[in-house]
Amino acid sequence: MQIMAEKTRNFIRGHRTDDVRALALQAAKYPEVDMSLALTQISGWQILRNKVPTWAACEAILYPPHLSLEQCSSELTARYKVSIIENRKGIRDTLADLTGGFGIDCAFLSSLFRQADYVERQEMLCDIARHNFSALGLTHVDVHHADSVEYLEGMTPVDWIFIDPARRDGHGGKVIAIADCEPDVSALEELLLTKSRQVLVKLSPMLDLRQALHDLRHVAEAYIVSVANECKEMLLVLSKEADLQPDEVPIHCVNLGTAQLPLMFTRQGEQEAVCHYADTPCAYLYEPNASILKAGAFRTLASIYNMVKLHPNSHLYTSGILLPDFPGRIFHIEGWCGFGKKEVKDLLDGVKQANLTIRNFPASVGELRKRLKLTEGGDVYLFATTIGERKILIRCRKL
Repeated sequence: MQIMAEKTRNFIRGHRTDDVRALALQAAKYPEVDMSLALTQISGWQILRNKVPTWAACEAILYPPHLSLEQCSSELTARYKVSIIENRKGIRDTLADLTGGFGIDCAFLSSLFRQADYVERQEMLCDIARHNFSALGLTHVDVHHADSVEYLEGMTPVDWIFIDPARRDGHGGKVIAIADCEPDVSALEELLLTKSRQVLVKLSPMLDLRQALHDLRHVAEAYIVSVANECKEMLLVLSKEADLQPDEVPIHCVNLGTAQLPLMFTRQGEQEAVCHYADTPCAYLYEPNASILKAGAFRTLASIYNMVKLHPNSHLYTSGILLPDFPGRIFHIEGWCGFGKKEVKDLLDGVKQANLTIRNFPASVGELRKRLKLTEGGDVYLFATTIGERKILIRCRKL
C-alpha cells in the first residue's frame, strides 16, 4: 500500500472541508503534495462524515475511490444488521464476510464475534481494509484477497456468513432477480448453508422481494430497510432450520432515522387481511413509508390501523381520527375536489406553490403542475389520486 507522506497528510488535515474541485485546480501550488491521493481522501471523508460518522472521526482511516464509497453501507444500516444477528438464536463465535468491499458491514458485524474473516477480490480494497481495521482496533478481523466463491468452497465452516452480491447490470438498468447479481446466491444457497448455519444476505431494494422468496428455499426472515423514507436495502436471513413457504416468511418493514415503529407481516396474512375502501376522504390522509410500499403490506396496514384505503391501487389511506403511530406521512385534509375547472379553482384559491404527489393518477407530476400553474414547495400538500372510480385532488397540511 502507498505510504502517505507527512506533507500530504497535513494538507488533507488542513483542507478537509474545502471544495475538492477547487483544490484540484490549485494542484500546481503544492508540488510536494500527492494531490491525487489527497483529493481522494478529502472527498472520501466528506462523503463519510455523515454516512459513517464513527469512521470519519478516526483520522487514520483511508478512503478508496468514489465508487466503493457510493456502494458501501451507512453506519445506521450497518448497526441495524448487527441487531438482526444479535436478536437471533445460535452461537456467535465466527463470521465470514464474503464480499468485503470498503469493510463497513464487516467492521460493525465483527463486534459480535470472536473471529471474523473479510474476503474481497480487489487487492486495493483489501489493503485499505487491513489498514483501517488496524486503525479501528479490530485485530480479530483477518483480510483475505480472494474470489468469494472460491473462498467459500474451501473455507472452514463458521457460525455466520454475510454476503452482499453486486448487481451485474453496470448501466443502472433495473435488476429484478437474485440471478442477476454476482455471486448468484440462489445457486450458492445449499453450499452457503453447509458452511454456516445462518447467512445474512444484503440485496438491492430494486430486486423483487416476491421472486427472491421463491428463488431461495431457506429464508427465515426478510427485512426491507429504509433510511428517512428512502428504501436502501433488502436483507434476507437464511437458516438451515428454516422450512417456510414463501408466503409464510416474516417480512419486517423498517424506516430508520425516524421514530416510526417497524411493521411485520407475511404474504399469507396480507392475502387474508380485511381491507375496506373509502367513498370520500375523511379528516386525515395517510401515506405509508417506502419500506411498506416496497414490501406490499397494503391490506395488512389497513387492518392493523383500522383505516380505509382510497383505492386498491392508490396506496393512500384515510381515517376520521388521528393515528400518531402510523408508519409513514400523516396529513390533515383541508379540502378535496374532482377535476372540474371551477372546483379546482376554488380548492386552490390563493395557492401558487405546493408539494404535489401523484398516486394512481393518469398524469405525471410535471404535467399536472403545469396544468395547475403551481411551483414546487411551500406548506400546501396536494395529492392527485383515484377514489372509487373518481379522479380527485386532495389539499392537505402535513402533521
